[in-house]
Amino acid sequence: MDSITTNNCTIHFNNICYSSLNEHIKERNFSKIFILVDENTHQYCLPYFLEKLETTIAIEIIEIESGEINKTIDTCVGVWNTLSELNADRKSLLINIGGGVITDLGGFVACTFKRGIAYVNVPTTLLSMVDASVGGKTGVDLGHLKNQIGVISNPDLVLIDTYFLNTLPQNQMRSGLAEMLKHGLISNENYWNKFQDLSKLSLDDLDELIYESVAIKKNVVEEDPFENGLRKTLNYGHTLGHAIESYFLSNPNKTTLLHGEAIIIGMILASYISTELAGFPKQIAHHIKTLFIDYYGKVTIDKSEYATIIELLKYDKKNNHGNINFVLLENIGVPRIDCLVDDAIIIDAFEFYAS
Repeated sequence: MDSITTNNCTIHFNNICYSSLNEHIKERNFSKIFILVDENTHQYCLPYFLEKLETTIAIEIIEIESGEINKTIDTCVGVWNTLSELNADRKSLLINIGGGVITDLGGFVACTFKRGIAYVNVPTTLLSMVDASVGGKTGVDLGHLKNQIGVISNPDLVLIDTYFLNTLPQNQMRSGLAEMLKHGLISNENYWNKFQDLSKLSLDDLDELIYESVAIKKNVVEEDPFENGLRKTLNYGHTLGHAIESYFLSNPNKTTLLHGEAIIIGMILASYISTELAGFPKQIAHHIKTLFIDYYGKVTIDKSEYATIIELLKYDKKNNHGNINFVLLENIGVPRIDCLVDDAIIIDAFEFYAS
């Protein structure tokens, strides 16, 4: 388990992360190194990372506030201004150390500063390791609408060091696991079956499962880098999941959901819709619901909230020609893209989740 190369970006794992980074810095002769962190990764991850860095190049630390609520253009403006004030030039390197917010936003900042500087992602959450760090998607939210502004551009390197998972609270681990479960559902039954007893998974198991999950996403992205076909399958559960996440983020009476927590609900809903429109076996849909709710618990969504969540679907990035496009499953490992779904079936799916 060493490296995976995809679309001009190499993803390194564990032991060889830092020797590869140090060699890359030496070869590219960067003028200056900037490291983007939030207050959590500044405290828990940066000291460990700096111990591994071997360079005489000047290093500047830029800290932003953590959380999806800060994944905005305003935050980017702050980082752009800081880079400018610290004399960053086109030969500078930006290293993003953190979860999906840091890697998405930091990647976008790098791609747009002086029309593009080099960047490296160091994902520190399970979610960012298996999802945000792979595939070159960068960007920020527009208000409470997820990932509306961004570009696709790959980092020079991605360094996946599972040491950082030791710093994570349990809810963040569960959030990341949701994307791995999705990879199993859309790709192959063998991988999916490895998650049938979630309570018994250890960090040692995760190393191999993370590698497999990254490989699954890498294969999809490599075949369809700009999301014209196959890459859309990675959005399974995300159409409704993102709408639910946005709704909970914008509603002051709701406890904000982590990305993976919202996607778990989205996948349960998508599994039910798949039984209605794609012939997905009903017993598997029930099994998915039971497995997910046993591990993640159930979130209360009132009937009066369905219409507001459904209204948010129109902002989904995969929509075209006024159509809301769902990814559904014919079976495990057999996804179907660009499916249209009536509101009545979506409401039935919410009822299935609540029942």
